[in-house]
Amino acid sequence: MTHHKGLDRDGCFLREGALDRVSAPFAPVVAQLEARLGDHFVPAGLHSSYLYGSVPRGTAVPGVSDLDVLLALRDTPTEADRAAARSVEDRLDAAFPQVNGVGILLFGVDRVLSGPERYDLGWFVACLCTPLSGPDLAARLPRYRPTSLLARETNGDLFRGLPGLRAQAAAATTEAERSRLTRGVARRLVRTGFTLVMPRWGGWTSDLTESAEVFGRYYPAYAEQMGAAARAARTPAAYPELLDELLSGLAPWLADEYLAVHGAKAPRP
Repeated sequence: MTHHKGLDRDGCFLREGALDRVSAPFAPVVAQLEARLGDHFVPAGLHSSYLYGSVPRGTAVPGVSDLDVLLALRDTPTEADRAAARSVEDRLDAAFPQVNGVGILLFGVDRVLSGPERYDLGWFVACLCTPLSGPDLAARLPRYRPTSLLARETNGDLFRGLPGLRAQAAAATTEAERSRLTRGVARRLVRTGFTLVMPRWGGWTSDLTESAEVFGRYYPAYAEQMGAAARAARTPAAYPELLDELLSGLAPWLADEYLAVHGAKAPRP
């Protein structure tokens, strides 16, 4: 039996995504990903691989959605590992027009399972990642609920990131650069806005439109701005002026409100 809002009957997160939800246009991409990983990472080095995002949720749109991958390595990732990941990204991106970019995250198993990452990276793997190959690290992690602790440790660092985001915006000169940055900033603000209210709402969603709507119920004065951010996360080029508006208005307010409600994310080593 399952309940609404992404939780089971005990109030714990239901894991997002499943391999059987990957739609037909993206199935060959995932198959080729597995083959490429086998070519570039020896079994002794790769502990497990995961998909996350719209592809394993079954909501990916051909030509619009990207392919998001996380690899858990037995040891700390090296530059050679990162080069191998970039090679896989480039080959898949070039071979499959249905994906709008491929991104591979690399982490060592020890970091995923570490205490400081228990309510951030560990939660992400256990709840938002779909196992593709290897032993599932979720078996070694706790069950999670939508608590203030989880909110703090996942997104309680926006205040630290704002200066860097403003610097990137100032340095972005081309339309393509600003479009990519707008998409990234918009996604981050919507997800941060949602986790701000997540414990009060008592559930989970990764849908950006729903996330903005839920946020707006608790902060109606900022609902319009958050809705615009959710739309820009999908079609950033349609909102050429929004980046500066977000970084000067919604983002600093959200950073301050997050600190007041949940506190600051613990610094990582």
